[in-house]
Amino acid sequence: MKRYDYLIVGSGLFGATFAYKAVHSGKSCLVIEKRPHTGGNVYCERIEGINVHKYGAHIFHTSNKEVWDFVNSLVPFNRYTNCPVANYHGELYNLPFNMNTFHRMWGVTTPEEAKAKIDEQRAEAVARMKEEGATEPRNLEEQGLCLVGKDIFEKLIKEYTEKQWGRPCSELPAFIIKRLPVRLVYDNNYFNDPYQGIPIGGYNKLIDALLQGADCRVETDFFNSEYRDWRSFADRLVYTGPLDAYFGFRYGKLDWRTVSFKTRILDMPNYQGNAVVNYTSHEKPFTRIIEHKHFEMFGQAVYDCPKTVVSEEYSTEYKEGMEPFYAVNDERNNLLAEKYRSLAEKEDGVLFGGRLAEYRYYDMAPVIEKVLNIWK
Repeated sequence: MKRYDYLIVGSGLFGATFAYKAVHSGKSCLVIEKRPHTGGNVYCERIEGINVHKYGAHIFHTSNKEVWDFVNSLVPFNRYTNCPVANYHGELYNLPFNMNTFHRMWGVTTPEEAKAKIDEQRAEAVARMKEEGATEPRNLEEQGLCLVGKDIFEKLIKEYTEKQWGRPCSELPAFIIKRLPVRLVYDNNYFNDPYQGIPIGGYNKLIDALLQGADCRVETDFFNSEYRDWRSFADRLVYTGPLDAYFGFRYGKLDWRTVSFKTRILDMPNYQGNAVVNYTSHEKPFTRIIEHKHFEMFGQAVYDCPKTVVSEEYSTEYKEGMEPFYAVNDERNNLLAEKYRSLAEKEDGVLFGGRLAEYRYYDMAPVIEKVLNIWK
């Protein structure tokens, strides 16, 4: 039986990047993955010549040149720029909130006019709160109103957030939204990061490059296989699965939000003209529609591919058998997660990494950055 330096549970970005750094440091790795494919949630399925983001849109962005150079050394990235559109009862607004949004909302044309309108509505929200004897926002609804005012909050945040979390904004903690970026410029680029794009040929190319040189086994569940006794196979364990599951749910189960998808092939070259359209009212049960070809096809290439693939995203409460997506950022779960993190710190020879094993939300680039720093 071959013995490895590292057994890595999970082949998402944390596990795959760790495997890459380990292999290039002369270490041996076995990566096990419970799904039938590697790559975790960045996995792409090829449909009608289009790379379909099977587990939701993944847009790589970073301000860290070292991370950007690292991923581009493995696969070149394209020039995709994330410019989502919000659909509120058929009214279309540019995101993030910028002068195009404010012109559509109020007809204003200058930054001064937009700022005055937002400040006026923010002041109304603060005054209303004070009338009720509150000096700080008591929930997400009050927080949002104090940050951007009534019109933006009610059309572009409130119902979308309620669909995401499955509960009213008045029942969600204020700290979920710490800030809402307001840009007084005509710029629809969602991210401020200087580096942004999608791997040319899809994320599978990135994952395959990261896992080169490591042994991989798919359809292998850590908890229901011989690898649960990992010390028989490796000197150290890198665990990227759910934090509470590793400890047998000793203190109880952490809550998760998850996303389900309805993916359709359409007999047309261009359905919505944009990769990401958010549906911000309760009128539609889904949170957004992704049209996958727009991540990698531009200009005439959109029409040279005669069909398109769209995915409706539905945010829902996690149930057994689903894929956990997002940590639930409330007081109960934060306290419970801290108890599990304390156990994790005492676990000898085990590294816990990634959003599931740390019970934290991560974008892709910070996950890779974290692994690079571990290896430093």
